[in-house]
Amino acid sequence: MKKVVTIYTESTPNPATMKFVANSYLLEEGSVEYTTREKTNNCPLARQLFDFSGICGVFITANFITLTKSSETDWFELNPILREFIKQYIESGQPIFTGPQEQAADPELHRTATMNPIETRIIETLEEYVKPAVEQDGGAILFKSFKDGVVTVVMKGSCSGCPSSTVTLKSGIEKLLKNFIPEVQEVVAEAL
Repeated sequence: MKKVVTIYTESTPNPATMKFVANSYLLEEGSVEYTTREKTNNCPLARQLFDFSGICGVFITANFITLTKSSETDWFELNPILREFIKQYIESGQPIFTGPQEQAADPELHRTATMNPIETRIIETLEEYVKPAVEQDGGAILFKSFKDGVVTVVMKGSCSGCPSSTVTLKSGIEKLLKNFIPEVQEVVAEAL
């Protein structure tokens, strides 16, 4: 019996991105982001999404895809076409990723054997309080490092390049981490 796939869209705080949510898992663990078609060797779905005029970014995690468009492209026209394409692609049973699973998702930046207790508390706080909100907005946040009171994170998906991401980072994430972990003095975002 053919699997029936449902895709619905959600707007994000970033006007250049749209979140396409599926009723099935696309990626079991982690997330992956493609900023050019040339980097999609292990993801046939992302490669084909770049073929649509105006698509300039593909972010995939769990059960959603966040697409980034160029400023000349209008979501009103593109949204129903992309929604139907993603639905048909998943229903067809074609692979979303090829090769070993570890090729699909970015390696977890924050899981190392040498983490200190402060880094562990930072990661736990990000996972419990920040990650769900960021995912709700069509993005992802990963801990990269903690040095001299500065937490460095990587923002992906709709959060990457979002006009409000700096405010979210400084007024939200930084304030939260400072409140829970007094050793944190600042939070900065870095490109992956």
